[in-house]
Amino acid sequence: MKKRAGVLVVLTVAMATMVASDDRSSDLQFTVLRDYSGKPVRNASVILHPLDKMGRQSKGGLQLKTDAEGKTSFEGVPYGKLRIQVLATGFQTYGEDFDINQPSMLITVRLKRPTDQYSIYDDKNQTPPEKKDDKQDGKQEPPK
Repeated sequence: MKKRAGVLVVLTVAMATMVASDDRSSDLQFTVLRDYSGKPVRNASVILHPLDKMGRQSKGGLQLKTDAEGKTSFEGVPYGKLRIQVLATGFQTYGEDFDINQPSMLITVRLKRPTDQYSIYDDKNQTPPEKKDDKQDGKQEPPK
């Protein structure tokens, strides 16, 4: 009987440890670089949004700013899904979802320069009108 009680205690402790492991947290370190040169981006906003189990962004979030070396960090981020956005003047907005599942993670973001936007009003984006032949205009050939 004592042996069975000992096994039960060991199983209970093991299960409690597994449940407690859901409360683990990670120390995140971010480096934000220019894509074209690899140089750091100073004063970029790194925004962290927790995601629920359905992948929806929860309300709230946390904003960090990069230093002169393009680095910032945050300790104690709970394991789970996290949406990371990076905003910086003169660069395209970056966004990606990450699975936070390690005690320490280094996330490097390479920001790109903005590109031209597509516009239907811009001459270079218009396609030339198609040539129409008489049959497509609704005109019919006279009967023979």
